[in-house]
Amino acid sequence: MKKIRPTLFILFALVLCSCSEKNDHDIIEVSKAATAPVIDGIADDLCWKNISWRPLDQTWLGESYTPEDFTGNYKLAWTEDGLFLLVKVIDDQLFDQHKDPLTLWWDDDCVEIFVDEDNSGGNHQFTHNAFAYHVALDGNVVDMDIEEKGRLYNDHVAMKKVTEDDITLWELKIKVFDDSYVDGEENIPVMLSEGKKIGFMLAYCDNDASAERENFIGSVFVPGEDKNRGWIDASIFSTLILKD
Repeated sequence: MKKIRPTLFILFALVLCSCSEKNDHDIIEVSKAATAPVIDGIADDLCWKNISWRPLDQTWLGESYTPEDFTGNYKLAWTEDGLFLLVKVIDDQLFDQHKDPLTLWWDDDCVEIFVDEDNSGGNHQFTHNAFAYHVALDGNVVDMDIEEKGRLYNDHVAMKKVTEDDITLWELKIKVFDDSYVDGEENIPVMLSEGKKIGFMLAYCDNDASAERENFIGSVFVPGEDKNRGWIDASIFSTLILKD
């Protein structure tokens, strides 16, 4: 077998790295909260009052829907110990058919939060290069682990939701972990600071009593026909820039 010359190997490696590097897009500046919001689903905290709503309106899966069937918006803030997320959803039916949190969790109504700590992009399907947290109506948090199975990550996301009529407010705190995370071991969240970039997307799985989810609606425009790529490819995530 022919040996690869060192110079050719280095050139190949450089090309491979440049191809996999994430290009920042859909850049979102996120303000620091002077006081962390209380996770109570009420959203009367001072930090939320001065932040504009962002739309959750990109159809990744499913047919068109009416505003009464689904309308979503969200806000973001941060402190040193995590990201804070406020999601307002108009949904005429909240549906949870699978009581086992590790059974077909994506087919129940849930908020899905995608986080790439170092904004590096790339594949994260069965790695912790990035996380795709499915936050269920009952508060369980599920993502795929390195053994290609669903696992609970309830200690990563604190959530409280309040529903009045067809409007639900989800208030969440997300601890941010880097790609050194090891399942089953003690892991320390990353402390956040001004200027840090984080890959991020938000989505909602909407099901109005069907066998499978009827819509998958995200925060980011995904080009091409295959828009359901966020659970695999962190390169399509938005780029958060933390501001003081």
